[in-house]
Amino acid sequence: MPGLGLSLGYAVFYLGLLVLLPLSALLVNAGKMSGLEFIQIVTSPRALAAFRVTFGTAAAAAALNGVFGFLVAWALIRYRFPGRRIVDGLVDLPFALPTAVAGLTLTELYSPSGWLGAPLAFVGLPVAFTRLGIVIALVFIGLPFVVRTLQPVLEDLDRDMEEAAKTLGASPFQIFRRVILPPLVPPLLTGFALAFARGIGEYGSVVFIAGNMPLRTEIVPLLIMTKLEQYDVAGASALAVVMLGLSFALLLTINSFQAWTRRRQGAAT
Repeated sequence: MPGLGLSLGYAVFYLGLLVLLPLSALLVNAGKMSGLEFIQIVTSPRALAAFRVTFGTAAAAAALNGVFGFLVAWALIRYRFPGRRIVDGLVDLPFALPTAVAGLTLTELYSPSGWLGAPLAFVGLPVAFTRLGIVIALVFIGLPFVVRTLQPVLEDLDRDMEEAAKTLGASPFQIFRRVILPPLVPPLLTGFALAFARGIGEYGSVVFIAGNMPLRTEIVPLLIMTKLEQYDVAGASALAVVMLGLSFALLLTINSFQAWTRRRQGAAT
């Protein structure tokens, strides 16, 4: 193809300058410490607690988004109602809204004196400065990934298959379980993985509502920032390398889900 060499060279240069060079610097900084020092940093009580908070809340938020994201996508595709386009546009609000603004807004709403936080605190369910608050923030920023992944598949579902199953006497539950759900499993898993990946790396929308209490509500990105502010570059690099490895594993999982989706769609056609 004309221009292939120039395009490929520019792509490699761009990728190396913006991605590979920073990652190399990170690995070089982490490589300056011994294996024992690395293990001691990433397995310290504070680091392990931060990993548990980060991955636990991200998994819980992604699971909730899997359920409610499916319901939102289903309603937007299968029903016509007043304000549908507005709702469809609001789904993308977390993409456009700065994460710090989202974090401040959620903290204000769910604080003990906030509009939603006050009644919840009155019944003994505090949200702000707890892990529940982190989950809510991650649900907010992760919902679009599930909805936008499911919508194209829902639009392409063959309604004739549902009508045929209904004609043959299948109940609504059987139609959903055997006709509708199987082609939705791969994109649903992909949306879950995308929301989970976004959640473990989220900082701006979480840092305000979390309260940032070590061993309780401190997330790994904040712990990395704390170590950098204390000029502990080695400690921050060690934690970042762990997050980097897990991110690559998630990307591999997401790509596998997408390849699986394409294979299933190809087999169906």
